[in-house]
Amino acid sequence: MHILVTGGAGFIGTNLCRRLVRDGHRVRVLDDFSTGYRSNLASLDVELLEGTILDAATVERAVDGVDSVMHLAARGSVPRSVEDPVRTHEVNATGTLNVLVAGKAAGAYVAVASSSSVYGANEALPKREDMLPMPKSPYAVSKLATEAYALAFQRTYGMPTLAFRFFNVFGPYQSARHPYAAVVPAFVAAMLDGESLVVHGDGTQSRDFTAVESVVNVLTDALTRQVVHHGPVNLAFGTNTSLLDLIARITKSLGLDEPSIRFGPPRVGDVRASSAEHAILMDLFGTAAVPVPLSEGLDAVIKWFQETGGRQE
Repeated sequence: MHILVTGGAGFIGTNLCRRLVRDGHRVRVLDDFSTGYRSNLASLDVELLEGTILDAATVERAVDGVDSVMHLAARGSVPRSVEDPVRTHEVNATGTLNVLVAGKAAGAYVAVASSSSVYGANEALPKREDMLPMPKSPYAVSKLATEAYALAFQRTYGMPTLAFRFFNVFGPYQSARHPYAAVVPAFVAAMLDGESLVVHGDGTQSRDFTAVESVVNVLTDALTRQVVHHGPVNLAFGTNTSLLDLIARITKSLGLDEPSIRFGPPRVGDVRASSAEHAILMDLFGTAAVPVPLSEGLDAVIKWFQETGGRQE
């Protein structure tokens, strides 16, 4: 198949592109390198278009001739959205709309990446797709718009779309070298460098950490079979790991002494706990939806950091 990955130079995009190329698909990447890295794609046989999803003409050119689109390009991070909500909205909401409009015109299948952050202040566990979204941050609102637009195009135009809700995805190629780094690479990098870990809150807050290999398996199946569903789909497997437990697991995997931890106030917009109900995921994807154990996923991250130092250019 001919597949477009927006944000293909980013963390999840890089892992997905590697899998798609390995499986023999023609892959086109659209990325503006605002958060992605050229080095991630250096050894891959992909067609690269440099540009932003905010430019409709660029998006039209990127979508032209492809069978399926995986829309990953986004402005991530809850704290970043708190600091600049307008830019987050523009990229995640308007950018998604541009991708869907172009996809509709080209007759392409489009899958989009939403986020578990849309559940927000709704504290019930596990998080079910039919629960009331209660966003706590501009980022969460923008991701709710992402999925709502995709599903609205399906209902309005009969367009084949699918909206995934990602839950704390981690793995190789996830950068720790910026202020908004996700917690897994941030902890691994700090421990390898002998630095103290920074925990926002008391460390008992929990997440449904999902190895990127599991995510890529599902995304590949969705894009090749062009799976459609009438509502959002959680892409996680119902785990519930506290940050203190995560630190203990990383410490054990690295074979290091217990690290120093600096506790700070909780971050504005963060949720307390997250764990996915995954019945719809399993029904749609079956054997393609196989969770990689947390320990195995952490080993892959550690190996990547040890081999590369986490350096990306």
